[in-house]
Amino acid sequence: MTGAMDELEARARAQLGHLADFGDRLAALRVRESSPDGIVTAEVDGSGALTGLWLADDAARVGETRLGEQIVATALLGAQRVFAARAALTEEFTSAFTEQLQSR
Repeated sequence: MTGAMDELEARARAQLGHLADFGDRLAALRVRESSPDGIVTAEVDGSGALTGLWLADDAARVGETRLGEQIVATALLGAQRVFAARAALTEEFTSAFTEQLQSR
């Protein structure tokens, strides 16, 4: 019976390790996106929250309305990219975890 328990414990530890790695990879997700003209660069985290914003020295030349629109559009594009990366990580994790569960 000890062998079966050892195997069960090893499997549980491996699964917890995969889950912890997945969480770490999600937490580390960051995307930087720049506007086509390079005036705005936005960084978003794995949840799509804006974590950084950089404006070119001459950013004011486009006007405040256009600059605001570019900030929002650039941050949105960054969020879309990070959500795509998050979905790919989730799919990869789900597939690997399912294989691990089925290999009993």
